[in-house]
Amino acid sequence: MSDSTDKQVPPGMQAILAAGQAMAQGFFDALARQHVAMQDSSGAAAQKLPMPETEVMASLHKAFAEKHTELWSSMLSRTSGAAGPAVVQPEPGDKRFAAPEWSESPVFDYMRQAYLLNAGFLRQMADAMPIADGRAKARMQFLTRQYIDALSPSNFAATNPEFIKTAVETKGESIARGIQNLLGDLEKGRISMTDDAAFEIGRNLALTPGSVVYENELMQLIQYAPLTEKVAQTPLLIVPPCINKFYVMDLQPENSLVRFVVEQGFTAFLVSWKNPRPDTGGHYTWDDYLDKGPLAALEVVRAITRVKKPNVLGFCVGGTILTSALAVSRARGEEPVASLTLMTTLLDFSDAGELGCLVDEASVAAREAAIGKGGVLKGQELANVFSFLRANDLVWQYVVGNYLKGNKPVAFDLLYWNSDSTNLPGPFLTWYLRNMYLENNLRVPGKLKMLGQKVDLGKVDVPAYLMAAREDHIVPWKSAYLARNLLGGDTTFVLGASGHIAGAINPASKNRRSYWTADQRPADPDEWFEAAVEHKGSWWLHWAEWLRGHGGKEIAARGRLGSTKYEPIEPAPGRYVKERS
Repeated sequence: MSDSTDKQVPPGMQAILAAGQAMAQGFFDALARQHVAMQDSSGAAAQKLPMPETEVMASLHKAFAEKHTELWSSMLSRTSGAAGPAVVQPEPGDKRFAAPEWSESPVFDYMRQAYLLNAGFLRQMADAMPIADGRAKARMQFLTRQYIDALSPSNFAATNPEFIKTAVETKGESIARGIQNLLGDLEKGRISMTDDAAFEIGRNLALTPGSVVYENELMQLIQYAPLTEKVAQTPLLIVPPCINKFYVMDLQPENSLVRFVVEQGFTAFLVSWKNPRPDTGGHYTWDDYLDKGPLAALEVVRAITRVKKPNVLGFCVGGTILTSALAVSRARGEEPVASLTLMTTLLDFSDAGELGCLVDEASVAAREAAIGKGGVLKGQELANVFSFLRANDLVWQYVVGNYLKGNKPVAFDLLYWNSDSTNLPGPFLTWYLRNMYLENNLRVPGKLKMLGQKVDLGKVDVPAYLMAAREDHIVPWKSAYLARNLLGGDTTFVLGASGHIAGAINPASKNRRSYWTADQRPADPDEWFEAAVEHKGSWWLHWAEWLRGHGGKEIAARGRLGSTKYEPIEPAPGRYVKERS
């Protein structure tokens, strides 16, 4: 820090600033040691993590000191109950300090603002790191955010005025309830995000009527009963992600994409993936998921409907699996489908979002050694990774609410689904991580061999509808857009508002939010967005019109589900989706 800055700082602030700067330096020293360890484990030359340039550091330190001086002066000049001017404000959407108790007390007001200043300083330090490797820098920014979020004063009893007020008002009962909640969650092995007793698959979730008409060791195929007298002749096969359970697409009637499809007059089939057990399901590979998943399902759909080329839809990694399966079919000389819809799906993993920064050679090699030849990644471990991508919303909010305040989480269908985790077979997962996230091989024609065929996404030349979400942190929309440059057919790209789930599951019945479309098809997503037009409401309605154009003629709805060869096995949603990790 410069001498001029030192003169502006009151004596009582010197220790506080020194402590904050020492904390930042210590944190980045720890990151440097981790960086060196990762370089060593991957076989590359170990290099010291570079610090920001001296001028940048000096500027950050100067601004940091000036803001803390301003905050200190503001605190000394105010009295209890009189809110002073805020030196720093939380970021938009940050609700951790929204309660009036934080601003009414000078002490807690100072505490939260000092935290926000320190957090901003650490973020700026991480952003200023001169690291050429984009993935390494993204990892540093991710770890910095985890550190910042974990140390928020809202997460600790002694520094959270809401905890103190609630404890006083309830005469300590909130503390007792919080301990009970903590013990209950320790027994469950996860943080409760919703009232688990409020939901049950088949009772008030996954209610669209239908039957399981086929099953194998990896999936059940559900055919849904028609809800209209006339239906489009060409059916639709839906392939959800195997990383989660399918009923995010069929939560309740008012927000069910599956029910919407059926109500629009389409004959719908859906793949319900089995939750692999550690003792019996740990050997399945990527090829197994293609062969026993969409390829097997397409054969059954063709046999039941007598339509040679169904329409297909893939969601998230389900879209990656589905498109890979179609590329295998095309390599075999087949014409498997009439159209392809991809919801928030990556085919080009150049920028794989926040998950991508967690995948490196060392981590993939470790997984390959542990479960690459057999075994499973447990669902709770996977769920924890996704939760910490949005730690304040999906972790610390419930630590504060459940344990500090002693509250029970409210009933919320989406969070019940989010907590219903699935295992993944080790051979499948490690192949996926290496070839997609780490090496980005799928985009290279002929680079990957699947089911004995060299695949080329350019040969998947059917009309495709590509949907992405503008605030998606798992599948960045600009990366999803790059699929237009890989697929061989005509593509329609639509950008929905919100994030990975809320953007995709945006019910037409509520018709909220908005979506963007453009007639132009530039290679660059930013150019596309400049020309795009915003439309109010749900993208579902736009997609339904597009799909209707590939649905063929209208025919009378089928009077029975399945066929002579594929008799119904059990009612939807079937057994597989009910299996817990």
